[in-house]
Amino acid sequence: MALARKESVLSVRLGASTNERLETRGRASGGKSALGLRYIEEGLRTDEHPGIVFRPGPAGRRPGLAAGADVWEIIQALKNVEERGEAAIAATAESMGLELFQVEVAVGYYADYREEVDEWIDRVQREAAEAESAWRRRLDALE
Repeated sequence: MALARKESVLSVRLGASTNERLETRGRASGGKSALGLRYIEEGLRTDEHPGIVFRPGPAGRRPGLAAGADVWEIIQALKNVEERGEAAIAATAESMGLELFQVEVAVGYYADYREEVDEWIDRVQREAAEAESAWRRRLDALE
């Protein structure tokens, strides 16, 4: 039997300026509470994984290096190199033009949020396959 996930309430006093800014931004992104929850979750993750930031994009917010690639891109490259272990980190860093510590930061994030990152990789692969299929249909239509 799966345990129900217990949620709790957090009461926070916000300064007038902070509250106004949260209200304004919240109207454009799912409401004040949803935005506050996002800020808390992303803040916790960036505290746990220094060097990780969250970026907006058409498919949603995603984790990436503060000065570099998205985590899913690094992990996908890591999975595609022939080497394993520490050698895989070095090979990935070299192939992507990154420093070793940057790949290690991404691997650390992946270790804690594997399912989420794997979902990003799967989504990107599906979208790439769909785009290639549409491109091939277009080419066929021109013949």
